[in-house]
Amino acid sequence: MTLTLEKPARPGRSGTPAARAPYWTMRRRDTLAGWLMVAPQLAGIVTFVLVPLGLVVWYSVHEWNVLAGTFEFAGADNYQALADDQRLGPVLRATGLFSVGLVVLNLSLALFLAVLLNQKLRGTVVFRTLFFSPVVVTLVAWTIVWGFLLQDNGGVNAFLHVFGIDGPNWLRSSGTAMVSVIVVQLFKNVGLNMVLFLAALQGVPAELYEAARIDGASAWARFRRVTVPLISPTILLTMILTIVGSLQVFAQIAVLTQGGPGTSTTVLVYYLYQQAFQFHHFGYGATLSLVLFLIVLVLTVIQWRMRRRWVFHEA
Repeated sequence: MTLTLEKPARPGRSGTPAARAPYWTMRRRDTLAGWLMVAPQLAGIVTFVLVPLGLVVWYSVHEWNVLAGTFEFAGADNYQALADDQRLGPVLRATGLFSVGLVVLNLSLALFLAVLLNQKLRGTVVFRTLFFSPVVVTLVAWTIVWGFLLQDNGGVNAFLHVFGIDGPNWLRSSGTAMVSVIVVQLFKNVGLNMVLFLAALQGVPAELYEAARIDGASAWARFRRVTVPLISPTILLTMILTIVGSLQVFAQIAVLTQGGPGTSTTVLVYYLYQQAFQFHHFGYGATLSLVLFLIVLVLTVIQWRMRRRWVFHEA
């Protein structure tokens, strides 16, 4: 007796077509909806970030003379010119001095004002408005007004003359020009960081202060052990924003000092502008813009990686 085993019928062999799974599954619909939601943002990043960055790299290896109408391949000539540029050292020093001075003064003053205005006292709303109002003032208008105030016969020296003090020509002296520009920028934007710190301070639970007070902690100890750790994410945010903003300052320099006297206030962005749009060295200007991009990128990455060591709630 012989046993025969029949092979099981395969799907679709019986004459009736096998049922196909629908292509537009719920997962694919959700994926498409997600891409459609982020498409405008992606289009903006590609159009206004990636494409311009690629063009800057392209221009940095060319020499573009707009007046002569020439666009020639230069290879590494612009990068060699960058290495040989004797003015780049003073420009980077001025940029570092401006950035360090502005960041330290801005964050310190903003945190100090936020702590004061966080107290339950009368008139704090008025002072918040006064300190924040320069943020919404047009940058050029703010700078022009301060330009008149800081002149040799301006309002600042007139005020000092009341006390018998002969003030210098703030914007034309190499010893005071950089300080003047830092102060003008400080008063312009300190209100923004103050509001951010104030919002962070109001989010600190009052129970923690009460517990620390019961344990005998002083006001300074409560600030250092309770306040600073809990608002450290906001400190990181304001630090990144202030550093990036300080490295991109241009209008204040162009209106107040034009980079002078000498190169004492010629920061990297203004030097880039001079090379590209005053001297028409667009290839070298593009190379300088890449240097600025790398500086901002490196500083941002360093701060972001260090956040795990001192930012509260970070693993």
